[in-house]
Amino acid sequence: MHLGNFGIDLITLSGSLETKLREVATAGFSQAMLWAKDLAEYPAGYQAALQLVKHSGVRVSGMQVIRDYEGLNGTQHDYKIDLIKAHLSLCKAVGSPLLIVCSATNPLPDKSDETLEQDLRKLANLAVPMGVRIGYKAVPWGRFTRSVQDAWDMVDAVNHANFSLVLDTFHFLADQSAVEVIDEIDPDKIALVQLADFSVFEFHNRTELRDRAIHMRVFPGQGVHTARLAAVLRRIDRIGYRGDFSFLIFNDDYQQLPPRFVLEQAHRSVKWVTSQVLRRSLPLRGANGVC
Repeated sequence: MHLGNFGIDLITLSGSLETKLREVATAGFSQAMLWAKDLAEYPAGYQAALQLVKHSGVRVSGMQVIRDYEGLNGTQHDYKIDLIKAHLSLCKAVGSPLLIVCSATNPLPDKSDETLEQDLRKLANLAVPMGVRIGYKAVPWGRFTRSVQDAWDMVDAVNHANFSLVLDTFHFLADQSAVEVIDEIDPDKIALVQLADFSVFEFHNRTELRDRAIHMRVFPGQGVHTARLAAVLRRIDRIGYRGDFSFLIFNDDYQQLPPRFVLEQAHRSVKWVTSQVLRRSLPLRGANGVC
């Protein structure tokens, strides 16, 4: 494992797209997760944003995010398909190999659960010609798929080469899944592991959980669930996962601070994961490229 295995979601950082990419590269990270709005909101326009990303020296590890897709019907389903096609075109244009899809959270029509696998298989097929892999993740407030076990069961049931699992450690900790669940997962079917801890011990309801998820995440090694998070990461490593890790830290405090400060926290977290959890040496590059 080396620093090239670690990236950061740009939503973690404050500033313009240009600033974020520059600071990510300067900090020694070679990859980042983008959101469609990163490109859409660039002042010089969409094409200029694409060129900026391509010449930044930062590899795009994936694109966020499709929500509330599976289980819809009629015009609602058609709308989502059009939206997904637009996102897939965007992935191809920016060189993203992965599109992340979160499990549906909205109330769904009757008997929608019977079409979930069919809908997700259709999504995987749509992505094949674009050269984009679909990464599916559960959210604890999901309608049907809420836990790591639920998400893995769905990926296994869809059984498509282009449809894989995204593990988000925040959700894993929040839904209190047993770490033994990881042993059932095929490591080749894990598209990405997203890293985060949080700063409270427990949640009293799903509304509070969702609120904490989008405001109070912290980097691994900084939260109150380090022991459990370490057990999760060691289990993922033990089953043979050797893919990428991406920091996904929704934190209101970080949005008020320079990206360089936040990326310093990310560096500390990389060291915690590699040297204290997985016990591997990792040379970290500084701003001047020196280890």
